[in-house]
Amino acid sequence: MKKLGYIFAFSLFVLLSSCASTQYNTTKMQNQDFGQYKTYGWLPPVDSLSKNYFNNDIARANILSTANKELESLGLTYSKDNPDILFRYIPIVNNKSRLVYHSNMGWGGMGPWGWGMGWGWGMGMGWGGGFSYPVGSEKFRYAHLIIEALDRQNNTVVWQARGSFDTKQPERAINKLPKVVTGIFKNFPAKAGR
Repeated sequence: MKKLGYIFAFSLFVLLSSCASTQYNTTKMQNQDFGQYKTYGWLPPVDSLSKNYFNNDIARANILSTANKELESLGLTYSKDNPDILFRYIPIVNNKSRLVYHSNMGWGGMGPWGWGMGWGWGMGMGWGGGFSYPVGSEKFRYAHLIIEALDRQNNTVVWQARGSFDTKQPERAINKLPKVVTGIFKNFPAKAGR
């Protein structure tokens, strides 16, 4: 019976872990007129102490092509010569650890004979609950993609946003980048280029 409880708890943990979403955070220069920006350009990405997940052509293409689409949808036009605003991205992948919990939850009997120890008759089904406690820790990787906007005239950062998510495989992290970039630019001040 305990094995069934372990299997259920583990399955629930895996399901919830796979549904983990990207967390977004943003900040901007207060009282900044983002409507003054009509053209944009790109600075080289900032090197980080990353695990090199995003230091390849596919990751760069996923980031830049999605960002360009988002910026153009905001009314900005790409320019190599003297753009009004410059963007750059900073990829980071950290090793982290988290506690793994054990729960003494379990299922009750089901069917005409029920499940459980011994013999007997019974009908119905049930659910048992209890408390959970840490039984160890697991290591995982957490990815961050930071995108910054710099005012070209005074060379100051006027906007910054970050998308953060758990990642287990480099390929999945790279494939997730377009979705993360789109989520980041939803936080860009709406008056840009309009």
